[in-house]
Amino acid sequence: MSQQPVTITVYGAETICASCVGAPSSKETYEWLEAAIGRKFPGQTFKMDYVDLNTEHEDPKKAAFVQKVWEEDLFYPVVLVEDEIVGEGNPRLKAVYKELEKYGFEAAPQVK
Repeated sequence: MSQQPVTITVYGAETICASCVGAPSSKETYEWLEAAIGRKFPGQTFKMDYVDLNTEHEDPKKAAFVQKVWEEDLFYPVVLVEDEIVGEGNPRLKAVYKELEKYGFEAAPQVK
């Protein structure tokens, strides 16, 4: 089981990415991920962080990544586990879960 809190960061914007029409908003993705991770890995420590792409950021690391999103035309929301991109546009839970397992997260037993 993970001892250190793992940070999941969602970089997004209020407007939906032009290439992602029909997908949930960045905020909806953030809330969905937080709920899904909490159910899959109950009692394990993680921190969710939402970063608005259209806001100035004093944290140089966040500001640099926001610039990268715009310069590289990444589809947003962009989801990172620690500093690893695990999804963009419409992220897949399986990829997020797989990355969390690298940090020692263990899934709750399935109830039948």
